[in-house]
Amino acid sequence: MTMIGATALLAMPPGPVRRAWAQAGERAVAFVKSTSDRLVDVVNSAGSPAEKRRRLAEVIAATVDVDDIARFCLGRFWRIATPDQQTQYMGLFHDLLVTEIASHLGEYQGVRVTMGLARASTDTEIVITMVDRPNNPTTQVDWVVSTASGSPKIVDLLAGGTSMRLTQSADFTAYLSRHQYNIHELIAGMRQQIAQNQ
Repeated sequence: MTMIGATALLAMPPGPVRRAWAQAGERAVAFVKSTSDRLVDVVNSAGSPAEKRRRLAEVIAATVDVDDIARFCLGRFWRIATPDQQTQYMGLFHDLLVTEIASHLGEYQGVRVTMGLARASTDTEIVITMVDRPNNPTTQVDWVVSTASGSPKIVDLLAGGTSMRLTQSADFTAYLSRHQYNIHELIAGMRQQIAQNQ
């Protein structure tokens, strides 16, 4: 038994609660396996960049709680945005997420994802995976899965222990601080970033 497995087992309570956690963990692992398989298929396919982007957008829409991540990344500034700015920001965040991932697809050609364990957090399941890319060291990527919406959705990725949504939130906050906390400026910056990577 691995150290991670032993630690997880010791931390679990006995009886029905442990069985419920185990079942939830199995569902989360199956969901992440299905999602990662779909993403790997897109990455390793011979389709055009436009076709890969279209397929990638479909996978993200079906498996990622983009609205939840978008609101988290804007943080306290969500409340000062006008309804129109909130609508624009949400649409741009969806586009930005797809654009950013699509722009790096070439770096992951030949990628393989190996499934690991799942562990329960407060209101999520965290599924551990190992990601192998040719000519790159193996990287641990933890998928944070929530079922708050009724079906499993990815709400964060932890790469090397670093939260992707916390990193993006910090980037947005830094950008806003340089632009007098003007939401309009952030929206303009997001549009520019999308245009540069398409």
